[in-house]
Amino acid sequence: LLVTGVFVMSEMALVSARKIRLQQDVAKGETRAVAALALAGQPTRFLSTIQMCITVIGILCGAYGERSVAHRLETSLARWPILAPWTDTIALLIVVLLISYFSLIIGELVPKRLAMVNPEGIAKAVAAPMNVLSRLTMPLVFVLSASTEFVLRILRVRPGTQMDVSEEDVRGMIAEGARTGVF
Repeated sequence: LLVTGVFVMSEMALVSARKIRLQQDVAKGETRAVAALALAGQPTRFLSTIQMCITVIGILCGAYGERSVAHRLETSLARWPILAPWTDTIALLIVVLLISYFSLIIGELVPKRLAMVNPEGIAKAVAAPMNVLSRLTMPLVFVLSASTEFVLRILRVRPGTQMDVSEEDVRGMIAEGARTGVF
């Protein structure tokens, strides 16, 4: 679950990191910012890597929980004669609920909130390891990336050609900065 959390945090940080701040760090000579900017420039590649890892870990958690934890719980529940006919179902349900709960808290919600606190810092910290991981898993990532691009072409979705920051965005940032005392 902790490893899933790292992947989720990495994904959120890389997606929400402000490119302008990373570019400013590149201008200051920060090599980690160069890696983060490069990875952010290839969203399909890093998203495929991260999603593949999250999915595999989720499947392994479910399989392990069902095989070992549910079996032990089923044995404990079988001691109560009234529950005996349904122990396997009850045990499986409890394990699924517990794994789901902890997956949501440890593997999703807390990591996303952490990434929102410092997206650029986390993006710079995870960019190099994610780059290595995506290279190690390149054949699988290639298939996932190509499949994603194929489906997007069928849906006639083209990469964004619009400006990253609109006039409304700048006005909103100035208003927010004035409200919080930055300006």
